[in-house]
Amino acid sequence: MSGWIVMHRSPCVVPHTDLRAEGGRARGTAVSTTGGFVISARPVQEFGENPVDVRETGHYTEEYVPSFVEKWDSLIDWEKRRESEGNFFIDLLRKRGVKSVLDVATGTGFHSVRLLDAGFEAVSADGSAEMLAQAFENGVRYGDHILRVVQADWRWLNRDVHGEYDAIVCLGNSFTHLFSERDRRKALAEFYAMLKHDGILILDHRNYDAMLDRGFSSKHTYYYCGEDVAVEPEYLDDGLCRMRYTFADDAVYHLNMYPLRKDYTRRLMTEVGFQHIETYGDFQHTYRDEQPDFFVHVAEKEYRMDADEDSSYSEAVSTARTYYNSSDADTFYATVWGGEDIHIGLYDRPDEPIADASRRTVERMAAKADPAPGTTVLDLGSGYGGSARYLAASHGCRVLALNLSEVENERNRAMNEKRGLAGAIEVVDGSFENIPYPDASVDVVWSQDAFLHSGDRVRVLKEIARVLRPGGQLIFTDPMAADGAETSRLQPILDRIHLETMGSPGFYRRELTKLGFTEASAGGFEEHREQLATHYGRVLEETERQEAAGLAEKVSAEYLTRMKKGLADWVHGGREGDLTWGIFHFRR
Repeated sequence: MSGWIVMHRSPCVVPHTDLRAEGGRARGTAVSTTGGFVISARPVQEFGENPVDVRETGHYTEEYVPSFVEKWDSLIDWEKRRESEGNFFIDLLRKRGVKSVLDVATGTGFHSVRLLDAGFEAVSADGSAEMLAQAFENGVRYGDHILRVVQADWRWLNRDVHGEYDAIVCLGNSFTHLFSERDRRKALAEFYAMLKHDGILILDHRNYDAMLDRGFSSKHTYYYCGEDVAVEPEYLDDGLCRMRYTFADDAVYHLNMYPLRKDYTRRLMTEVGFQHIETYGDFQHTYRDEQPDFFVHVAEKEYRMDADEDSSYSEAVSTARTYYNSSDADTFYATVWGGEDIHIGLYDRPDEPIADASRRTVERMAAKADPAPGTTVLDLGSGYGGSARYLAASHGCRVLALNLSEVENERNRAMNEKRGLAGAIEVVDGSFENIPYPDASVDVVWSQDAFLHSGDRVRVLKEIARVLRPGGQLIFTDPMAADGAETSRLQPILDRIHLETMGSPGFYRRELTKLGFTEASAGGFEEHREQLATHYGRVLEETERQEAAGLAEKVSAEYLTRMKKGLADWVHGGREGDLTWGIFHFRR
């Protein structure tokens, strides 16, 4: 039976590998059913003169050379892995009523064989012909199964594999072979398209957060159980993890992989369209981030109308929601900004504490609106609730604090309780694109630096006009593009907030006028362009100061790197005159 592979529903390349070549070194080929096309496998790994520069999707097919594949099962140790993993995946799939499974990272067949043993209809796919050949042999050896396999590139999975499946599994840290975000998104989109309407994707990866932030360690318990193999990173940075595998016979092999972070992977899944994601650590639902060797994500395609899955969230708002719900973002804003007012401040001097300048913005806006006691204020994008507490305590207002981040809202509620203001402030999980209040129900709409996260700001303004009573006030701030700014110069900022456009003073004036608003203060807009660059510069300075003092132990290195670059882009845009900021004050 050695060396042949059964084709499953696809006219693409059928891999065929002869593992009985001369001198113990395998010779691999792939033969097309349409004739003539032959690929020869490399006998040894080749990374060039500088291996850490090899960061291309697809290079893994050259890394899994036949001699490495022959040793792969000693790295896994099927029996020990079966014991450590238990029935985690089998029970998970059965619980969801799964019958058909596409194993897109078959490797040498461990999970494909387990799925067939458990009675699932399984199809096995992989990008490596050598791996598929070994998987086929293992199917016969370990379960007397004839695997239905196909060689496929995830980026074109629908081309190579036909049909829809109840579940797709991508296991064994395989997703890290994709080095560009475009490829990762494309692969996830292909997975999504091949799932039935209520299908699930199960995807795992190493705990790269711990490796990048605290150094490599492994319990050597779950995934790579072989006792005669040493596995450790030879090189690690935010864009590459180069793993070295040393076997008992002193043979050494390497794999170059992209170090996926947990929250980043969850965000990509959400942005592609998966509706609900659960993450396990080493098969445990409850875990501390530094403990697991591996994370396992279970992503559902089905759109669920649960209370915690609000249909009012657009793609842009969902992206912002995922970001602000992340532990990195919550820790960063609570620590660097001080956890009270997380918006741009008005600075009397460039080195002023961020919290003081941020509170001055609240005081300036409150003085402009001057709400009377008993006034109902709707705070859109209320964050940690600093403004809501100020308005309730200083002006006697009733505040409706609407915010998309459940994590921020919990912190808001706790601080309200501590200050004795829980009765005056109603904290609501929701989106300002679909405000959950009736027409003409509030006196003042208040917002600080939140509207930029919407992909439909006209809709936001229409919602505001709907809920405001006649004569009601709208007062808000927003980081914006300066009128006339070139979009190309704004691209670093747009990439940072995952949007195609920003608001501008001219945009807000024009749209508010269309909706019947009039200027409540002279000109309707008090511009403070210079404060934007000052504020983001101060936040950058404070980030670097706290990073040196231990912030890096609380927030991931990737997050801090991206944050510092983003802050620098905001500072540059402000100083170059491409960005602006200020206080809008209009009346309905």
